[in-house]
Amino acid sequence: MKVTIDGIPVEVEPGTSILNAARQIGGDIVPPAMCYYSKLEGSGGKCRTCLVQVTKGSDKDPRPMPKLVASCRTGVMDGMEVKNITSPEVIEARKGVVEMLLINHPLDCPVCDQAGECHLQDLGYEHGAAKTRYEFDRRTFEKIDIGDKIQLHMTRCILCYRCVFTADQITNTRLHGILNRGDHSEISTYIQKAVDNDFSGNVIDVCPVGALTDKTFRFKNRVWFTKPVDAHRDCDKCCGKVTLWYKGEDVIRVTGRKDVYGEVEEFICNTCRFDKKKTADWVIEGPRNISHKSVISSNHYNTLKPLPVVKTNPVLLEANKEQFERETRL
Repeated sequence: MKVTIDGIPVEVEPGTSILNAARQIGGDIVPPAMCYYSKLEGSGGKCRTCLVQVTKGSDKDPRPMPKLVASCRTGVMDGMEVKNITSPEVIEARKGVVEMLLINHPLDCPVCDQAGECHLQDLGYEHGAAKTRYEFDRRTFEKIDIGDKIQLHMTRCILCYRCVFTADQITNTRLHGILNRGDHSEISTYIQKAVDNDFSGNVIDVCPVGALTDKTFRFKNRVWFTKPVDAHRDCDKCCGKVTLWYKGEDVIRVTGRKDVYGEVEEFICNTCRFDKKKTADWVIEGPRNISHKSVISSNHYNTLKPLPVVKTNPVLLEANKEQFERETRL
């Protein structure tokens, strides 16, 4: 099927969603997604950040769709035409969605372990308002303990359901879920059971915000001061392919490898994540390739010498030019 997104045509297989069609093109036209996860069946349709405008339904029925649609849950049709960043209506709606997500979200960025790799930070920077219009008390929850490996901050949660789908589909038992309804909905465990199965740590990787963080990494460092390195080991439980995060010569965190959209390539077990934190446990492959747009790449961990200042460095000059052009388009 042929679909056109922001004027760029692409051919995709039948059944492909608009979001995945945009990902085949890549670049800035890919809608943001806080709840959709390609490796989790049934995910998507919760956060509404991926709304797009369908200006032509298909060649057979060229009528536009009357409202904006969630690109992660809407399949393409042959001849469909879609607008994302070229539609002022979409940009305005996305600003409203981001404002809604931030209504109850605390300003924990200075102390949050997710800072620097948080998708909500990126959304807030690109589409957020300068200040909130919300004048009421923010939603709060009683703190609960869900184990010695995972820290739950329910006030930061945006109810994307990723961690619930992860526990449902890659672990033997799911001990947590969404309790209550409406504004009182929260991620919790029934009678405060500990989440402690072999693959429970993957809920940390799939969480797009800082609601679920690694207790063994808690307050140890900021991600942009660390050095991510790809490594692997022979593991009888999982693929054994991970990213090691170094501070000096110490491994302070182990995570699954993520793609350009922040999705884990292959899920890893808790043994690899929490128990193997020595370089001798791993076969080092080399520095992890991090996008130059990420704050993690600012320490130039993959070079022997720090790059010169912007004024004299052509690489940084070109990066600044790309960023300026991108902001102008938005």
